[in-house]
Amino acid sequence: MECLESKGLQVIERNWRRSVGELDIIARAPDGTCVFCEVRSRTGTATGEALEAIGPRKQAQVIAVARQFLAEGDIPPGTTGYRFDVVAVEFTAENDDAQVIHIPRAFETSV
Repeated sequence: MECLESKGLQVIERNWRRSVGELDIIARAPDGTCVFCEVRSRTGTATGEALEAIGPRKQAQVIAVARQFLAEGDIPPGTTGYRFDVVAVEFTAENDDAQVIHIPRAFETSV
C-alpha cells in the first residue's frame, strides 16, 4: 500500500468481496481516476513470477468484480475515469525484503 500511497493514490477499499470475486484494492488517483488494483505476491519463482499469475482469466474476473462495484453505486465522488493496475510483490528466500512493482494501466477494458 505504501507503494500506491507514495504515488498519490488514496485507498478507498481493501479486499472488496462479492460472489463474483474480490477486488484487492480500490483507490482514487490524484486526477480523479478510480483505480482497481490487483495484487499478487510470490516467495521465489518455483510457481512462476507474480506478474505471470495475472493472465486473461484473472483479468476477466477483476473486470467482472469492478463492474459489480460500479453497479452497486460505490463510485467515489468526482470520479473522472477508471483503470486497472497491478502490484506484484516478490519476496526473496534470503531475507524479508520484497521487491514491489506497480504497473499502472496493466490491462485495458471499458467498464
